[in-house]
Amino acid sequence: MSYANAAALQAAVYQHLQADAAVSARVGSDIYDSLPPGQLPTLYVTLGSEKARDASDATGGGAWHDLTVAVVTDQSGFYAAKEVAAAISDALQDADLALSRGRLVGLRFLRAQAKRENATLRRVEMTFRARVEDT
Repeated sequence: MSYANAAALQAAVYQHLQADAAVSARVGSDIYDSLPPGQLPTLYVTLGSEKARDASDATGGGAWHDLTVAVVTDQSGFYAAKEVAAAISDALQDADLALSRGRLVGLRFLRAQAKRENATLRRVEMTFRARVEDT
C-alpha cells in the first residue's frame, strides 16, 4: 500500500475547488483544511476526514482514498448548503486533477449526508472516492 499521495491529493482537491467558478461564486475563498481562528463565515467548506486502503498491484503502489468534503452553514434550512454541495459534486466528479506526486486514476462521488449539528448549525458531508497511483 502507498499513502504517499494523500497530501498531493488533498492539495489538488483544495486547489480545484478554489479555482472552480461555481463553487467560488457561492462561498468565495471560504474553503478550509483547518478552520481559521475567530468568527467563521455563515457558509463555508471544509476538507475533512479520509480513509485509504491498498490498491497496489504488480506495476506499483496505489490506494483508494475516501475523502470527505463538508459544507457548513448557520443559515436556517439546508437549501444554501445543498446548492454549494451540488457545485462541489459537479466540480469533483471525474475531475482531472494534477497531483504533485503520483497520478489520479479516477475521482467520483460516493455518498452524502445532510444533518443538523445543533439548533443553528447545518452540515452536508460528501464522500468522494479517488484512486491514485504512486509514480
